[in-house]
Amino acid sequence: MKNILSLLLFSSLLFAGCQAPEQKTEGEATPESLGISSQAILNFIEAAEKERKDELHSFMLLRHGKIAAQGWWNPYNPESPHMLFSLSKSFTSTAIGMAQAEGLLNINDKVTSFFPDETPKDPSKNLQAMRIRDLLTMNTGHNDDATGGMQQDTASWVKGFLSLPVEHKPGTHFVYNSAATYMLSAILQKTSGKTLLEYLTPRLFEPLGIEHPTWDSSPQGINIGGWGLKIRTKDIAQLGQLYLQKGMWQGKQLIPEAWVEEATKKQTSNGSNPDSDWEQGYGYQFWRCRHDLFRGDGAFGQYCIVFPKQDAVLAITSGTKDMGAIMNLVWDHLLPALSEKPVAENKDAFAALQTKLKSLSLSAIKGDATSPKMATLSSEPYTLESNQDGITSLAFQLKADDPSLTFTTKGKTFNIPFGNGALKNGTYYAPPSGDTPVASSGAWISPDTLRVRTYFYETPFYVTNDIAFDKNNVTIVRSSNVNFGPTNKVEFKGTRK
Repeated sequence: MKNILSLLLFSSLLFAGCQAPEQKTEGEATPESLGISSQAILNFIEAAEKERKDELHSFMLLRHGKIAAQGWWNPYNPESPHMLFSLSKSFTSTAIGMAQAEGLLNINDKVTSFFPDETPKDPSKNLQAMRIRDLLTMNTGHNDDATGGMQQDTASWVKGFLSLPVEHKPGTHFVYNSAATYMLSAILQKTSGKTLLEYLTPRLFEPLGIEHPTWDSSPQGINIGGWGLKIRTKDIAQLGQLYLQKGMWQGKQLIPEAWVEEATKKQTSNGSNPDSDWEQGYGYQFWRCRHDLFRGDGAFGQYCIVFPKQDAVLAITSGTKDMGAIMNLVWDHLLPALSEKPVAENKDAFAALQTKLKSLSLSAIKGDATSPKMATLSSEPYTLESNQDGITSLAFQLKADDPSLTFTTKGKTFNIPFGNGALKNGTYYAPPSGDTPVASSGAWISPDTLRVRTYFYETPFYVTNDIAFDKNNVTIVRSSNVNFGPTNKVEFKGTRK
């Protein structure tokens, strides 16, 4: 992911409804009829916009199997997929449960038994003792996350994983470990002859109506498992509803009920802080939450939260540095409002909520549409100094009614339009992902400086670029909302001949 974000330098849909969960009858339902007030949902949205500005991208709240409320902050929209990061792990766990039910494997099987050719000649006792169960519960016995060490072996991540020291007896030491989930994917592919994506498509994705899922793969062609899945907000909610229904969907048991119960209960301790949603216990690639809930989640705020006692599911996508703060908003505003019975209809609050949902949007840069400096700027491109993004040149078309940036990277040239006080859609080229949809806005924040913000709306990321012009030179200072590394002050310089 670091490589992807390092390429996001420049760039450039409105709220729409989403069909109800496919196992339920169609039809509209007010939040009040489902036992939650419209005002509580409105309060949640308004609190999020005030306290976590420009962080939420979408949410879908299901109650009793029906949609109580849903919304997307423009440019995010119902049909665009979103990066899940570690929320992918819960789908990998689901595949393992299905594979065990089919007799392809047993979670008490030893990990090394699947990879005799890639296991060290003299494996340690701890490595030999490691089971699929230990991968599922993040109790592999590694002292630290093994992902970086695993990836050092570019010829085989499996061999890289098996070559690492296992300092603790498996099953006794919890360490969050994305490499463990990759090994689950590798075992599934070894036993089924199919990638995770191929295996889950007829068994999970198609029955749930999850369309066009994609999943990143390792150099060896194994879906990464611990991250890399991209699906829609609706699809996240469908997985939560399936688990809420104990694996039953449209009269068919897709996942064994026993697996759902085992996967979502506390299998291992991961701390003792009663106020932390990361120390309530861990299941099979699911987290336990406070308030006796469980969830799958992913970096920068991708959530599938299941409320078993309240018969509710909440899917959220976002771009946040503080995932706990988003959950606290849920606990403060939505959880207390989930009543066992329908509540009194409130036409005014319902109307206000609908109006709000239809107008959700992330911020656009506001400021002057023109600058005196524009008269001295030509459309001739600037040649950029060597940079980590591989962008070789940049040109500006700064007409007040149709401004845009044109850049060349990796031999491709792209024109990115941006609105003034509004977002305009465009496309960015980001190897190795390829063409990436974006939406941008921009304005002159001083006579010499143009600010352009770009949302990569199939990801958690946006970048803001301050572009300063000085005669024949240009300097670009970039910041990002979230990242696995630094988010501020990446500088690029260019010269126009």
